[in-house]
Amino acid sequence: MSPESATDLILPEQASTLAGLFRERVRRTPEHVAYRFFDALNGTWADYSWAAMAREVDRWQAALAEEGLKPGDRVAIMARNSRFWVIFDQAALGLGIVVVPIYTEDRADNVAYMVNDAGIRMLLIGGPPQWERLAGKLKNCRSLRRIVSIAEIEESGDKRLMHLQHWLGRGQGEPRHAKVKPTDLATIVYTSGTTGRPKGVMLTHWNILSNAYSCLQIVPVATNHVFLSFLPLSHMLERTVGYYLPMMAGAIVAHARSILELANDLRLVRPDALISVPRIYERVYARLLEQLARKGPVARFLFNLAVDVGWHRHEVLQGRERRKPSLLLWPLLKRAVADKVTARLGGNLKVAISGGAALAPDIARVFIGLGVPVLQGYGLTETSPVVSANRLENNVPSSIGPPLPGVEVKVGDQDELLVRGESVMAGFWNNPEDTRRVLDAQGWLHTGDRARIEDGRIYLTGRLKEIIVLANGEKVPPMDMEIAITADAVFDQVIIIGEGRPYLAALVVLNEPHWQEVAREHDLSGIDVHDRRVEEILLERIAACLHDFPGYAQVIRVTCLLEPWSVDNGLLTPTLKVRRAAVQQKCGAEIERMYEKTGARP
Repeated sequence: MSPESATDLILPEQASTLAGLFRERVRRTPEHVAYRFFDALNGTWADYSWAAMAREVDRWQAALAEEGLKPGDRVAIMARNSRFWVIFDQAALGLGIVVVPIYTEDRADNVAYMVNDAGIRMLLIGGPPQWERLAGKLKNCRSLRRIVSIAEIEESGDKRLMHLQHWLGRGQGEPRHAKVKPTDLATIVYTSGTTGRPKGVMLTHWNILSNAYSCLQIVPVATNHVFLSFLPLSHMLERTVGYYLPMMAGAIVAHARSILELANDLRLVRPDALISVPRIYERVYARLLEQLARKGPVARFLFNLAVDVGWHRHEVLQGRERRKPSLLLWPLLKRAVADKVTARLGGNLKVAISGGAALAPDIARVFIGLGVPVLQGYGLTETSPVVSANRLENNVPSSIGPPLPGVEVKVGDQDELLVRGESVMAGFWNNPEDTRRVLDAQGWLHTGDRARIEDGRIYLTGRLKEIIVLANGEKVPPMDMEIAITADAVFDQVIIIGEGRPYLAALVVLNEPHWQEVAREHDLSGIDVHDRRVEEILLERIAACLHDFPGYAQVIRVTCLLEPWSVDNGLLTPTLKVRRAAVQQKCGAEIERMYEKTGARP
């Protein structure tokens, strides 16, 4: 077998648990590269072997044992992706301890709620930024006995707080491994939720192992493949597909420095696999359009031709179209256009996963046409998380693909997508009522997403609770419209309003540099949210984005806001989903103004 195709797959039955997966990987390939990280001191990328990881896990387990933690106790981690995240996770799992991941940028009141709700005994944080936000809120968390910081924090006055190296120095004796069963609880992952308090999703070792293995049956991963990890490990997509899956396959994971450095890291690491949310692809796409706008008509013609010919090539390879003479142009267009785009993503991608939200089919078509193998999938934290995904040889980007092997799906009442399988959660922590509401007696998880299934592929059609019903009874899918509008780089954020109203309106947050260019073109200065001309310009751009939607799905009024929606102001969840109810409550006055009779335009 050639090195390019060499595989070393650990079966779920051989691993039994997530800690067993780690120990089996160490046993099989102790000297192989496990993780790659940027060494800031030397300014180079450095490698960490599986044997080195095992030695560190042993040290951390000894320190955990000093805390008196026992199987079933809960510990939490609130740190950026790194080998430390993996070491802490594996040290805890090996002792039968339940790991609760927390987003590094989550609000302090949310963190305190999760600590209290899960009865967390120990918390690992990254350093001063987290501590400054959390210190006041954690004072009243009685279950929390120890806080360990990876980076040093100056004297805090809280006796529970220790620096990592000091804490590790307390560990004595031989490392221990608890007897853990596949059905034991491995993690509690709090869903960010766009309304109300987050709920703790309980996932077992087997839930996650089975999901990682199912993913490996549809996407080939070799031992020399490199994954670039930048989505937070507190997100189950990154944790399962970007952490446990590479471990199961024996691949290498490089931890990106930051989102700000992502463009450089892509070029330096040259990953084979990339796991991302749509926003990353949308930003690259918006930048491409911005650069094309500055170039002449020849450059724009060549770009569009490359996308069209490349897409035709894709459809021919998929067996859905017959070869046309234009395909002869592909080698030239590849060198002149496509290779320059793929180079931005490292130039070596074998697969690029898009999940967490819907990626507009038109944007997916551009990347696929230019040679970036984007596979859109679908999942939920409650399903560990992947339910379905397109395949390299069967990729229809307007769908979320067929279900994974071993995952059952069907369409229930109101076209709701139902899911059943070994990856479906054990339930919500301390919340039997909500568990019964979404998990029925036959084991079907009620996703809340509307779907249809055609030719074995799943197509999402909306959310049960996110369909806008206008006063005239017409039903509108706001998320589809919002995705279409944000394809215009002027719009950073948008929500559509209109439930029970006579027409649709929009609240938008503008991208300031792009808006300044538009303003100059129209002889406007700055952003005057009350200027009727601003509204007219924005409505014209929105209408252009929505040209494919029905006539009743058109935006009649728009209000632009100056403050972006963020996690800090409570208008985004930590997974960057808009808290629609919170935005509408905060902007109640602006919404009412858009529906005043004097301002209405039927």
